[in-house]
Amino acid sequence: MSRNDKNRGLGGWLLFLFALIIALVGAYLVFAGGKLVAVGGSWYYALAGVALVVAGVLLMRNRAAGIWIFGLTTIATIVWALWEVGLDGWALIPRLAWLAVISIILFAFWPVARRLLAPVGKIGYFGATAGLGVIAGLLIVYPLFVSPHTELADASLSQQRPAEAFSRGQVNSPDGNIAGNHDASNWTSYAGSNLSNHYTPSAQITPENVGELEQAWEFHTGDLKPAGSKLGYAFQNTPLMVDGTLYVCTPTQKVIAVDAEKGTEKWRFDPQTNPKAMSGVAATTCRGVSYFDTKDSAAECPKRIFWPMVDGRLGALNAETGELCKSFGNDGYVDLNEHTGNTKPGYVGPTSPPIVMRGVVIQPTGQVRDGQERDAPSGVVRAFDAMTGELRWAWDLGRPETEKLPPEGEVYTRSTPNVWTLMAADDELGLVYLPTGNAAGDFFGKERTKQEEEYTASLVAVDAETGKERWHFRTVNHDLWDYDLGPQPNLVDFPVAGGGTRPAVIQATKSGQVFVLDRATGEPIMPVEQLEVPQGTDHGDWTAKTQPVSPGMPNTVGAPSKDYETLKESDAWGITPFDQLICRTQFKQFRYEGMFTPPSLQGSIAFTGNHGGINWGGVSVDLNRGIMVMNSNRLPYTEHVYPREVMDSLGIVSVFNGTSKVKGYMAQEGLEYGARKEPWMSPLNTPCVAPPWGYISGVDLRTQEVIWRRPLGTGYDQGPMGIPSKVKLELGTPNNSGSLATAGGVTFIGATLDQWIRAFDTETGKLLWDVRLPAGPQAAPLSYEINGRQYIVAAVGGHDRMDTKSGDSVIAWALPKKD
Repeated sequence: MSRNDKNRGLGGWLLFLFALIIALVGAYLVFAGGKLVAVGGSWYYALAGVALVVAGVLLMRNRAAGIWIFGLTTIATIVWALWEVGLDGWALIPRLAWLAVISIILFAFWPVARRLLAPVGKIGYFGATAGLGVIAGLLIVYPLFVSPHTELADASLSQQRPAEAFSRGQVNSPDGNIAGNHDASNWTSYAGSNLSNHYTPSAQITPENVGELEQAWEFHTGDLKPAGSKLGYAFQNTPLMVDGTLYVCTPTQKVIAVDAEKGTEKWRFDPQTNPKAMSGVAATTCRGVSYFDTKDSAAECPKRIFWPMVDGRLGALNAETGELCKSFGNDGYVDLNEHTGNTKPGYVGPTSPPIVMRGVVIQPTGQVRDGQERDAPSGVVRAFDAMTGELRWAWDLGRPETEKLPPEGEVYTRSTPNVWTLMAADDELGLVYLPTGNAAGDFFGKERTKQEEEYTASLVAVDAETGKERWHFRTVNHDLWDYDLGPQPNLVDFPVAGGGTRPAVIQATKSGQVFVLDRATGEPIMPVEQLEVPQGTDHGDWTAKTQPVSPGMPNTVGAPSKDYETLKESDAWGITPFDQLICRTQFKQFRYEGMFTPPSLQGSIAFTGNHGGINWGGVSVDLNRGIMVMNSNRLPYTEHVYPREVMDSLGIVSVFNGTSKVKGYMAQEGLEYGARKEPWMSPLNTPCVAPPWGYISGVDLRTQEVIWRRPLGTGYDQGPMGIPSKVKLELGTPNNSGSLATAGGVTFIGATLDQWIRAFDTETGKLLWDVRLPAGPQAAPLSYEINGRQYIVAAVGGHDRMDTKSGDSVIAWALPKKD
């Protein structure tokens, strides 16, 4: 033992131990940073690691030079961090937070250091440790409260907006279909009406009084996930409200009628959905029901509720009593599995409500379980007589000539792109708009047919009375990313050059594009260009030379704007430098060449990711102000493909053919390659890019510009390693579901990974109101008026696949009653 060791004392040995930790941190940075350099990445970590090793060793030997080297390393790191990411607090966390902590702890050793590290002066020691640590901390904290990611609109600009309504928000319905339109007193279809704008003409709640909202009632459905159940639950329902009754559909497809003013139950119906089907789908859910008024008071069930079940049934209930309409189909049900070739419960099942118009109920077969087998059931869309349930027409992609049934002894064309999400309809034109997905086998497309290629990820307009196609528009060429159309189409009157409007359909996409098409013809109203994209695969598939983009509209490839965000190494992130280093190294190892980088054997980064962009929640449109509100995700995914022999060696099989030995893979049985897709996450279970991971934004449809945007959601209920932060700091989370725009100028939304519902000023994006919820808010709100009082209602029950808290609440808020 040296003389210096004898004189250390307890404080000296603690300093020695901390200096050893600094050296070990440096050693890790040298090792991991060296790996990053080896794959062509930044030299910073390796160099900083060397400096920290030297500083740590010198401090262990009681050399004052260790403090100066540490201080210089901190200064260099601050300069490097600001050069890489600027004043972005989230991005600075893994670059500076750890050094700030080390610096402040080192300063705490001053009483020991002044004895052992002479001739270090107090001012110099403070500057090299705590002083720089405080500076590093402030560089992180200040931008978090003055976020560069929050850009709100100037309230005075609203005065320049034309006074006339942007869109009439109404169409003529020849048969007086109640779902064709809605007024302030009703909510007649999933998104308000068949026009699907998630908009209410009710204007009682305004930016000035929204802060006074109070809970009017809370109803519990009783449909909670059983203890120990392996079912995936998702309460994604947006109820209907017609004539004072709210119609709720639960995750297990129970239908409940609730008094819309009091929140008390009127009736409920349990269809006893097949448990095997519910366990076969990724998450058992029911997004909504549909309403139909027969206008025949003598008919059985003069007012009807239609709804789908994931076991492949379409049911009809008496809207007033909750009893089955026995004259519809077979004792109240139509078997949607018939002639589809589906023999595996849950392989295909509808989770979104039908469209009712022109006397028919239009219901797709439903979602096909992604990535399991090439030979999948048909994605046929059929229309059934709203009174009898008789098949009126079928849209079978593989047999366009089919009017009703396939040839005797055969089934509708198997494995075709399916319609799993929410549809829209124009009751005046008599058109229903079908957003399609992909042919079975999402990430390997070499074996797709010509028809499957043509109709993948497409918006298809068909005649509601005959099922004949009028037009279609494909949003992705040779889709290898599972960019199926999830967002519901929106029907508006869109302004055109020279004045006036054209009836339009707005189609947002998971791929980040927002297309605007003529509602009657499918012709692009906003220009569509074919963009050259990355080429070639390493596994025998082929890539489309170009992809359709909509440059005149904002996109959601990153923060909503007209520019496309392209990731770079410095965007790789983590809570600490350790997991950030892993993400940076992965970035250099993965294939990534911007948008539409194809999946690969080495692994590719998909950005936007599989979740979007914009998913099934779609967008809302304020029809008075002409503002489209988008909630979007900014979460890259990684995508790998694997030869069949690798999948076999791992024991990967379709979920319908057994249990895989390893989780997380997509079997894609019947194809040469299987696949794996997942959010790009660090070892500490945080995304490998810095927040925001989710946005909400407002787009002026008259100018097609983003007028405001801000992160949506906080880390209050989730965090690294699954530990909630309990900090209500707006970082922007991945989100699922949509928003509600009101004529009063307030937009309501849940959707996030935290348990809050929020209200924003539609004109400016200012947060006006938020309230804590008992569970996850993965359902779009609705609004209606009763007795002159406007209600905002939302289903609050969470989503297992998003790890939000489960529940069974339906909650209503309203302004206080006036005397």
